Amino acid sequence: MTDFSWDGRDKIRSSVALRYDGAQAPVVVATGAGEVADAIRSKAEESGVPVVEDPKLAQLLSQVPLGDEIPPALYRAVAEVLVFVMQMELSLQKQV
Repeated sequence: MTDFSWDGRDKIRSSVALRYDGAQAPVVVATGAGEVADAIRSKAEESGVPVVEDPKLAQLLSQVPLGDEIPPALYRAVAEVLVFVMQMELSLQKQV
């Protein structure tokens, strides 16, 4: 089991993409730093996928191997992001 820790390296642009179908824990589907992070973010924005900036969480999630579910230690943090995204989507739907 991996020990997930944040080392404070939030000055480097990093991105992590998760897939979540509601049936199981979210899965890490892409991670990257620098130009790769920019490409992940651009693809998400082009696809209409919400983007949340959280350097600490991104650094922690980038330690999860691609294709793996996020570990229980990160459930709460990711759940908070998912709730935020769902609330934003509901808010936008009400404005239409």
